[in-house]
Order: sequence, then structure tokens, then C-alpha cells
Amino acid sequence: MKILVVSDTHGRDGNLEKVLGNVKPVDALIHCGDVEGREDYISLAAGCPAYMVAGNNDFFSELDRELEIDLGGHRILVTHGHNYGVNMDLSRIIDEAAARKKDIVLFGHTHKPVITYKGMVTAVNPGSLSFPRQEGRRPSYAVMEIDRRGEVHFTINYL
Repeated sequence: MKILVVSDTHGRDGNLEKVLGNVKPVDALIHCGDVEGREDYISLAAGCPAYMVAGNNDFFSELDRELEIDLGGHRILVTHGHNYGVNMDLSRIIDEAAARKKDIVLFGHTHKPVITYKGMVTAVNPGSLSFPRQEGRRPSYAVMEIDRRGEVHFTINYL
């Protein structure tokens, strides 16, 4: 199973279109917020099930603030992250995922890609496709692959 994880596109679709062209086919797309009104377009462009949450810039969105989904035997919390202080520290968001018995938490907000592990929880931020903030400022996204044994593997990729 191959899942594309993106965040913080902020209404700009060009880089998302490039990524979809590079990684398709995918079994699902997960967007960790700040879609800024482009949810219908993203769902259509993905061509697969698309899971999206509202971010801090999705002011009038009807998207859920958080989703709890199961994919390939993994229990996943999807949130933008701004309500968990992810700019300062990841402990609150990881603790929340653990309390909800999730083994993966996917989030955005910082515009910086990261994969970190704590206890039984893997926390992944794909970074931003539109306004990256990490050193080098290259747009980034994550690919989540679940192999035949049910093991999950994450990679951060750059445009």
C-alpha cells in the first residue's frame, strides 16, 4: 500500500500536481491541513481516497480538525498540529496519539519535514509543498508504504 502525505499547500496546486505525477499510482492521499479551499480539487486530482483535515488557515472550511483512520493495519491520527504546540516540541502530539492508541500521527503546520519515533508512535510531518521553512527551503512531501508484512516505511522526498 502506498500513501502520499502532504501538508500546507495553501491553495497553490502546482507542486502538488508535480508530486502526483511523480508518485502515482497511490492508494490514498493524506493532507495534513492548510488546503485553503482546494479540498474538492485535491480530492479529484488524487484519483484515490483523500483524507484531509483543516489547518489554522482553513478559516471557513468544513473539514474535520482531526481524523482517526486505519490503513493497512495501522491506526493513524491526522491533525494539522497547531493545537499541540508542534512549533516548540512534539511531545504533546505524540502523547495524544499514544493516549488514543494510535501508532502513527501525521501532522503539518511547521512547514519542516520530520520523522521521529517515541515509544510505539511514529510522528511524521511531510513539510510544505508551497512554503518550505527548513534549511534549503525545498518543497517536501512524504510517502508512506506498508509492505506485505504490514510494516510501515516512511520517506521524505523533495522537489
